[in-house]
Amino acid sequence: MVEYHDSEWGVPQHDDNVLFEFLVLEGAQAGLSWSTILNKREAYRKAFSKFDPRRVARYDAAKVKELLANEGIVRNKLKVAAAIQNAQAFLAVQKEFGSFDAYIWSFVGGHPKVNTLKSLGQIPARTIESDAMSKDLLKRGFKFVGPTICYAFMQAVGMVNDHLVSCFRYAELAGDRSASRQSKKKRI
Repeated sequence: MVEYHDSEWGVPQHDDNVLFEFLVLEGAQAGLSWSTILNKREAYRKAFSKFDPRRVARYDAAKVKELLANEGIVRNKLKVAAAIQNAQAFLAVQKEFGSFDAYIWSFVGGHPKVNTLKSLGQIPARTIESDAMSKDLLKRGFKFVGPTICYAFMQAVGMVNDHLVSCFRYAELAGDRSASRQSKKKRI
């Protein structure tokens, strides 16, 4: 978790395959801890064709059966079916907007929303932006994309900087390198 926090969480992502990976992983995480999903991440990458949405969108009943027998991932029928359906909806969004990146980042105006949180208790579970994202994703046929899941996705892919202001990652991701050196030892 520390390595994920220090190197990945909150870093703006614009690669469609990475965005699809987080969409699948955040949906799989519903009702579970993020550490559970992180521990299964490599198994997910292998099971879900390195998160290539074109390949996942074509998964058939035999592949679903294989996935449900895979002990390395969360073997939940609804979550597996959602990953496939989301891949299909993802491709439709890419076709409409040119990329999933262009579509998804529009919910924050194309730039990360930088919050100034001083305590973990200030981190919201959802926002106006995640509510709007969830509503639009659901309208487009996505599953496991409620407002809380969408907000976790936004945090993970850097659409929002929810590192505490005392965390070295906050300043790094906000672009203030000098402040980041002063708080290098503090996390989240």
